[in-house]
Amino acid sequence: MILKFKPIFRTVFFKSCFVLIFGGCLIGRFAGIPSMARADETHTHILFLGDSITAGLGVELENAYPAVINDMFNKMFEEKGMQVKITNGSISGSTTAGALSRLKWFLRGNPDILVLALGANDGLRGLSTHEMHQNLERTIVLARQNGIRVILAGMQIPPNYGQAYSNAFREVFAFLADTYDLSFIPFLLKEVAGNPSLNQADGIHPNRAGHKIIAATVFPYIQAQL
Repeated sequence: MILKFKPIFRTVFFKSCFVLIFGGCLIGRFAGIPSMARADETHTHILFLGDSITAGLGVELENAYPAVINDMFNKMFEEKGMQVKITNGSISGSTTAGALSRLKWFLRGNPDILVLALGANDGLRGLSTHEMHQNLERTIVLARQNGIRVILAGMQIPPNYGQAYSNAFREVFAFLADTYDLSFIPFLLKEVAGNPSLNQADGIHPNRAGHKIIAATVFPYIQAQL
């Protein structure tokens, strides 16, 4: 049966349909129903802030441990429609003094997780552990204020800097992790530091094999945050 409307009723009918459809879209949008433009936004953004170790000095960027971790997540999520976006904001030679300003810069990218892996250069230069503590703490506070989950990577330095300094340096990371209830990697270079087969000729920076081990160390901490 074909319905026929008089002109005036046809106009009212179609106007009513338009109001119902358009209004329904608006209600759905503001009620939290995702629009088509946002339907595929299922990724978690992970930001790495570190020094030359995390930047991958001496190896190709795709072989640095943040990139290896990215590959590990891609393989895990390829059939689940999920993605992990990784930004490596690390700079060779950097100390904790620049951590806060660097995080402010990267806030525009809306990271969900921050892997904070700074401090090695502070220790190698014998810089104040008190200042290192303050630098890391300000960065952690800013991250938390912006809803970013923080994973703190601890570092250690050789005892030839003096046992007292080495202990104070190591305790900065543990104290901050405990104070702010952070996910804490006690030693970023676990099983890598001091092993000639896993480091480059300088004995400091990991080679490709070393970065794979670091990735295996860090990966579970990020996975737990997801």
